[in-house]
Amino acid sequence: MSTHDDALFAELRAMWRDADPVPDTLVDRMIAAVAADGLNQEYALLTLIEDRLGAVRGDTDALTLQFSDGTTSILLHVTASAGGLRRVDGWVDTAAAEIVLAQGEEGSAAEKIRTTAPAETGRFVFDEVPAGMTTVRLTTTVGGEARTLATPRFEL
Repeated sequence: MSTHDDALFAELRAMWRDADPVPDTLVDRMIAAVAADGLNQEYALLTLIEDRLGAVRGDTDALTLQFSDGTTSILLHVTASAGGLRRVDGWVDTAAAEIVLAQGEEGSAAEKIRTTAPAETGRFVFDEVPAGMTTVRLTTTVGGEARTLATPRFEL
């Protein structure tokens, strides 16, 4: 580009700045929109549910986790099984096409993926899951648009 082009573009910018100025709040609104985009995919509210009555029924280690993005919720009940493995019983409150349990570094060759489809009641199970950092993702369709809810990584 030449000096002449630079001058021409500067004149065009000045003309548009005068004719159609950028709204005062546009930059802040765009920053907020970009920050919120995909938030339900990257962040889900994690709630540890402590059930003191569970100890009365048995002496096994159990953990109950609830994840929600405000629209969809996943409840996971994790119990220890033979050989140090875990059983993950889950329930989802929306029609989901697929539930994915992923362990290991996302996208790496070492990442271990398990998939299942929930029953009509929303119930699903993953048996013989080793301990480790885990993420659960569900894919659903809302208003004709595919949506994914991904939990934060948690330790099994």
